[in-house]
Amino acid sequence: MLKIRLKRLGRKKQPFYRIILIDNRKKRDGKSIEELGFYNPLSKYQKLNITKINEKIKQGAQVTKTVQNIIKNNYQ
Repeated sequence: MLKIRLKRLGRKKQPFYRIILIDNRKKRDGKSIEELGFYNPLSKYQKLNITKINEKIKQGAQVTKTVQNIIKNNYQ
């Protein structure tokens, strides 16, 4: 099954995350199939490709709760 989830990048105590499409059996920071956006929790900056995310959800990809909250907060 494919999942849309966060991939951690950045330095110690200064994280930022990429929102990726990945097989759920892979590691959190493993090789992704596709990059769909990114999120910086320190500056609250986020850039999402909503059209691709919706397309992947329609194809059957599952979204994690954290990514779901980011999408919901960004597009209310």
